[in-house]
Amino acid sequence: QVQLVESGGGSVQPGGSLRLSCAASGNIYTISSMAWYRQAPGQQRELVASIGSSTNYADSVKGRFTISRDNAKNTVYLQMNSLRPEDTAVYYCKVAHTTPTIWGTSTRDYWGQGTQVTVSS
Repeated sequence: QVQLVESGGGSVQPGGSLRLSCAASGNIYTISSMAWYRQAPGQQRELVASIGSSTNYADSVKGRFTISRDNAKNTVYLQMNSLRPEDTAVYYCKVAHTTPTIWGTSTRDYWGQGTQVTVSS
């Protein structure tokens, strides 16, 4: 089992910055990728950024958000700059955890509890 604890959400004015953190703990073998998703009220959950063998960003956050990870701490970060009201959402981290099996490997996704980000003047 892997547990995820998110932190860093809050309220900020347009143009401001926030940094989200998501720390994984438990019986960790290999974290193959980490990602941030968000879900605004009435909207589907969408991928914001991911980091694994490469990094990927949603077009709406390119140039403003930066995803990074600290493998020693099993932690993923999301630095959010130049925030806009449309960035308001609950942000979730997702971790892909890979473990060995007798047939090869097995990967399971784990989700954080979510942290609210509100951008408003």
